[in-house]
Amino acid sequence: MAAPEPVTPTTSAEIAAPSAVTPATSPAVSPSARTSSSLPPADELLALLDGRRLSPAQRRIAHYLLENLPEVAFLSSMELAERVGVSQPSVTRFAAALGFSGYPELRAALRPIALRVPETGIHGERIAGNELHSALESDQANLEALHKYAADPARLARLGSDLAASEPLSVIGLRMSAPVASYFAYGAARIHPDVRVIDTPGSPADEALLQAVAAGGTWLVAFVLPRYPAESVVVLRTARELGLKTAVVTDVPLVPFAHLADVLLPVGVGSRSVFDSHAAPMAFAALLLQALADAAPERTQERLEAYETLAETRGFYVSK
Repeated sequence: MAAPEPVTPTTSAEIAAPSAVTPATSPAVSPSARTSSSLPPADELLALLDGRRLSPAQRRIAHYLLENLPEVAFLSSMELAERVGVSQPSVTRFAAALGFSGYPELRAALRPIALRVPETGIHGERIAGNELHSALESDQANLEALHKYAADPARLARLGSDLAASEPLSVIGLRMSAPVASYFAYGAARIHPDVRVIDTPGSPADEALLQAVAAGGTWLVAFVLPRYPAESVVVLRTARELGLKTAVVTDVPLVPFAHLADVLLPVGVGSRSVFDSHAAPMAFAALLLQALADAAPERTQERLEAYETLAETRGFYVSK
């Protein structure tokens, strides 16, 4: 398999540098260096959690911690698990996800912060539900970072041309990545003559890729957002083996499957709520659809007009 081509925004040859779209996971540091009394307690906790990829159960623990730090800092792992409604191993894995050797080390790091919490609570004078504001601020930062793609339209235009020329064009997105992939595929099918969605891993995916190659397809667009589905990585590997080029939308450049991408497109994912926010990936999917449409304007116009005629005739939509 030939080396990835430097044809679009971020290729695998460029992934050594951290992305400006979303912060990379914080490097490991000693427990004493993880906290700093120069920050308010709430901000100190958010800094500890920032950039960490947590499961939904672990995020429930994080939310409970943010709301009840003075209590949590003196609980055993079993007591914390009971209060949050998760298993004790989930608490242990939560501590490990933050880079601690175990829950006792995490608790030791939390106690100095807890002792500085004012009587008014972890948020002090700040409004209740600050975590919601923090989540929205994270999404806003990720959306603003998309300007790097819009700043040089030629970069996305080149990818749009490649995807427009691939007939069929294959698209995959599994598990939590599925809604973004579905949005992209739905829009692409309006302006591209043959879009094929792969939504079942295993042998059905292998067969779909083989059929796409036999029909003349040259590209696979893959949405592989955290938590990264192992099945998606298998599909990427199979695609490369069959000769398909891959455009992979993910969250950061240094993903373990970067070598399977001909074009790597890192877009920030919000991770400050129970489930990841895909606000920025969804916005990026719209940009990619625009590039696809612009690559074949006459075909795009013809297909959109045909659709509008059908929609009006059949009454697809309700008028205002």
